[in-house]
Amino acid sequence: MFQEKMTGTKASRPQLDLLLTKLRVGDTVIIESFSRLGRSLKDLLNLMDKFQALGVTLVSLKESLDMSTPTGKLLSRLMMSFAEFERDTIVQRTNEGLASARARGRVGGRPRIDDKKVQKAVKLYQAGAYSIKEIVAMSGVSRASLYRALEKNP
Repeated sequence: MFQEKMTGTKASRPQLDLLLTKLRVGDTVIIESFSRLGRSLKDLLNLMDKFQALGVTLVSLKESLDMSTPTGKLLSRLMMSFAEFERDTIVQRTNEGLASARARGRVGGRPRIDDKKVQKAVKLYQAGAYSIKEIVAMSGVSRASLYRALEKNP
């Protein structure tokens, strides 16, 4: 059993790559859904071609499709087109939302840390009288931010 944690939008994924090396003629690959295997119609078709060239059957549980039949092949292409459409729509809506937020003056990401707080934390560290945990509590600067500042100013 291979279970990928990476998004289906990436063409190269560790578990998928491993699966492709282990497949033999007559194997059956069972997937949860086409949308989990990939979001690009081109990538999905390339994967299906690889499976077919290897003599491997692809079965999708969600869509209840078996790619070894002509009907399964036809319907799978329709479902893959819908998966790509869904992904493109999500990306478009996300970009529209970000643009709308920017137009209202909202900027994404984490707020910047006050430089004075960071300088205070660095000075406390350099004094050598306090532990990292104590410095984080006193300065309000996170451990990661303190370490980043220390890399710049050892």
